[in-house]
Amino acid sequence: MTFDEIITNPLLKASPCELTFPQNWCQGRTAFGGLSAAIMLQNMKHQLTDERRLLSMSTNFVGPLFAEQPFILETQILRSGKNATQMLCTIKQDAKVCLIAQACFAKERVSKVNVPVTHQHNLRPASSTHVLPYQEHVMPAFFQHVDLNLQTGDMPFSGSNNSNLGGWMRFKKAPSDNLNELHLLALADAWPPTLLQMANSPSPASSMSWYIEFVQEVNLDNDAWFGLDAQTHHAANGYGLEDAKIYAPDGTLLAISRQTVAIFDM
Repeated sequence: MTFDEIITNPLLKASPCELTFPQNWCQGRTAFGGLSAAIMLQNMKHQLTDERRLLSMSTNFVGPLFAEQPFILETQILRSGKNATQMLCTIKQDAKVCLIAQACFAKERVSKVNVPVTHQHNLRPASSTHVLPYQEHVMPAFFQHVDLNLQTGDMPFSGSNNSNLGGWMRFKKAPSDNLNELHLLALADAWPPTLLQMANSPSPASSMSWYIEFVQEVNLDNDAWFGLDAQTHHAANGYGLEDAKIYAPDGTLLAISRQTVAIFDM
């Protein structure tokens, strides 16, 4: 099942709704966090009554979400004003909270304040012939659906001294329509945590919280690559903080992401 087949499920129009997660979109024992977050975002978008773009989304990965088992997804509108709407979405499985997400949507408004984006990346053009190969039972199952062209940093568990990561990302099967914030959200979480390359042997790692801000509306050709430039700001005592900037192929900054990651390397 492709990403778009999952994300366009008509059941997502209702809240609450009951869904299951396919096994081939898992990472270890739990569902791929990027797809889980995208499902929540899609359900929230369906609850909007007028055109408002996504400004930010904060997700906490509370507990595992298991594949092939039903779960309940529910969105609550916290407040909807003239210009902005705040929503809260939860996923529960067996009456236990698995994920919580809060998102802010807003209308564009006329303003005299205008600070242009100055961030730039140093990535080379994306290469479809130099993507990380999928190895069954070695890599997470969801990895079979994505192409990652690694350009900065090293492979996970290589004992590297590098804590930064960068490259290009896209789905192996291009969606039928243009790429939007749902695709960006899922792909941004497809990369391994920046800390994993510093581990000397296979070590579990888990995102605990994830906050992402969208600089502008996302609308790219369906076969376009998203660029990612991620840096570790701090890591100690089993936890790390990483920031990432996500770009369009022409270098336009699309989103800024921050994650808290737990790593179990001892």
